[in-house]
Amino acid sequence: MSGGGGGESSLGSPSMDGVPPSAVVASIPSSKVVEKQKEKDKARVSKTSAILWHAHQNDAVAVKKLLEEDPSLVNARDYDNRTPLHVASLHGWIEVAKCLIDYGADVNAQDRWKNTPLADAEGAKKHGMLELLKTYGGLSYGQNGSHFEPKAVPPPLPNKCDWEIDPTELDFSNSAIIGKGSFGEILKAYWRGTPVAVKRILPSLSDDRLVIQDFRHEVILLVKLRHPNIVQFLGAVTEKKPLMLITEYLRGGDLHQYLKEKGALSPSTAINFALDIARGMAYLHNEPNVIIHRDLKPRNVLLVNSNADHLKVGDFGLSKLIRVQHAHDVYKLTGETGSYRYMAPEVFKHRKYDKKVDVFSFGMILYEMIEGEPPLASYEPYEAARYVAEGHRPTIRSKSFVPDLRELTEQCWAADMNQRPTFLEILKKLEKIKDNLPAEHHWHFFSG
Repeated sequence: MSGGGGGESSLGSPSMDGVPPSAVVASIPSSKVVEKQKEKDKARVSKTSAILWHAHQNDAVAVKKLLEEDPSLVNARDYDNRTPLHVASLHGWIEVAKCLIDYGADVNAQDRWKNTPLADAEGAKKHGMLELLKTYGGLSYGQNGSHFEPKAVPPPLPNKCDWEIDPTELDFSNSAIIGKGSFGEILKAYWRGTPVAVKRILPSLSDDRLVIQDFRHEVILLVKLRHPNIVQFLGAVTEKKPLMLITEYLRGGDLHQYLKEKGALSPSTAINFALDIARGMAYLHNEPNVIIHRDLKPRNVLLVNSNADHLKVGDFGLSKLIRVQHAHDVYKLTGETGSYRYMAPEVFKHRKYDKKVDVFSFGMILYEMIEGEPPLASYEPYEAARYVAEGHRPTIRSKSFVPDLRELTEQCWAADMNQRPTFLEILKKLEKIKDNLPAEHHWHFFSG
């Protein structure tokens, strides 16, 4: 799970075959040769990022300009071995795909998951792109493709009976929809007399390979989690359709709705909320098995009850479990994942990233709790993410931002992910801020 494509070679970096003949090398100090090679490699990586970015942005003119300068970029690879044609196919950008094919793009290039561009287009239901790629000999191979044999959802633990739920035990007679997503809906229902939250996959998608894959991934992840600040997994329906995932039901609703109703929180309440979120995230980020949430936002933070005295982190549909070999590993994950308004700039820019993307999102949530409005509320979510990627940050206006809290928020959303604190460090800082709050800020915890 630690990423594919491996090292610089997957980005199409030139090999040392391009080094001048030995007679020439003899006259050049070896350090200069190495430096020149590093510069070439760096330029190559930069161009690769650029063509992938423009392909994603549906900018056929920019893609063509790059290919005119360097035709070999047509089959450049990112860390997941994805080519510009993979990116264009997934989004259905016909003009970009035509341009890439004109320059000799490999229509059957396979990424880390062995998916071809056609498989991606198939999974995303981009019908126009399917026709185009098939015209040029595109085949649908890989996990997303029609040549992939879907398997039954396997048990994450040997003893499946511990968590496999018989759907007849779920009572939907007084159910209510409490959330919706692209794959289905979340309902409040009852299981053996207890209110529960049920994520139910739409029947029409229960045979979709990508949906089954994501569902299986979430079950495998949730079954391993046990923490007071993480929404508790209770079981799943994997042997009958529709597929369902059952977790505890939290009566307090989500933080998004709470902030919408309450507005800005007192520093005392905001810090207590932040401590709960940070405790849950510190647990997820524990090495060597790090879970990156990748979609940390107020909607995915739930209040245990209407008193709002306890918070839990939920919704692990986009999370990734990574086995860390070294404490400072950077995970070779790329692509836009999560919600734009809370998205770290490195994710938006398709750069490699690590667990610090969650710290960035946490900083945005901290801002929202103190300011009483979402970060960059006057911008549409995508525009907000682009503005942040350009180096801008929300303006801190509230007087409730005591200096230490302001400093912590700014550290969390630092442009350089290496400058952002870990959640264990955040917990220590928050405890200290809580202890040092001026007397007038020590309001009762349930206020705000």
